[in-house]
Amino acid sequence: MENGRRYHAYKEGTYYLPNDEDESFRLGLQHHTYTLTYDGELYLCPAGRDQPVSRVLDCGTGTGLWAIDFGLELADENPEATVIGVDLSPTQPPLLLLIKVLLAHSVPPNVSFYVDDLEENWIYTTPFDFVHARMLTGALKSWPRLFEQSYENLVPGGWLEVSDITLPVRCDDDTFREDSDLAKWSGLMLEASHILDSPLDSAYSYQKQLQDAGFINVVERRFKWPHNHWPKARKYKEIGDGVSGLSLALFTRGLGWTAEDVEIFLAGVRKDMKDVRMHTYYCVITVYGQKPYDTDPLSQTETGSSPPPEPQPDE
Repeated sequence: MENGRRYHAYKEGTYYLPNDEDESFRLGLQHHTYTLTYDGELYLCPAGRDQPVSRVLDCGTGTGLWAIDFGLELADENPEATVIGVDLSPTQPPLLLLIKVLLAHSVPPNVSFYVDDLEENWIYTTPFDFVHARMLTGALKSWPRLFEQSYENLVPGGWLEVSDITLPVRCDDDTFREDSDLAKWSGLMLEASHILDSPLDSAYSYQKQLQDAGFINVVERRFKWPHNHWPKARKYKEIGDGVSGLSLALFTRGLGWTAEDVEIFLAGVRKDMKDVRMHTYYCVITVYGQKPYDTDPLSQTETGSSPPPEPQPDE
């Protein structure tokens, strides 16, 4: 327990978001928000659309909602397909908790979960067709290492997709006051994340890092997650309801604040987030890329198909 919140015990202190019931509920809302962002889809890359998918890795699976939903989709198409979810915390939810977050699923038999550290050497003996990583900002010290290990553990033609929220807070007009608590919070969060060597602006480098790791057909897409109900589009209004992103650990561990001082400060931040006169949002960045076909996979498994045409950005 820390500041009244529960955090992971395995590799304690590595990640600054809690793993208690409140966080599980937030992750449920986050999963719903992504579904809205992707217009009902679970992911953006061509995996499973250009060739069959039989083995999938979900990095930083959290409550496992993405892995469960993907596993249910796979079960209809390929009963032998498997999804593996890996996280520092064993927070995969029972049915009761899933009902609480309005996502009442049980874990399908083709989905399994493991507690592990993604920054350690991966020891998988069979390569994956698709590696998925979402909202791991702040969880890793070396993103290039994750991309390199993903590349090494993919079959030729396999896909990696990674997506993260970013700071600083953005605004496309002059409604964001520089003296607001929200602006101060944005700067302090970013400062603290760099102090803890887990920067919250890392996603801006993903596209180049995937290319440096050897991926081809790399595509980057950017989305807006508004803080309140200022957007006219109904989808974006609902997205704003599911985003908070506040973290006690960044301020207490990174900046040395007391929990009491943080809560006092956050009262003003929450007020600003609800102020529809400020058209602020988070920039969410999704990047995906493909392992070339002219490479050998981890287990020398052949895909048995020719390369698909190069995908084009759809926005």
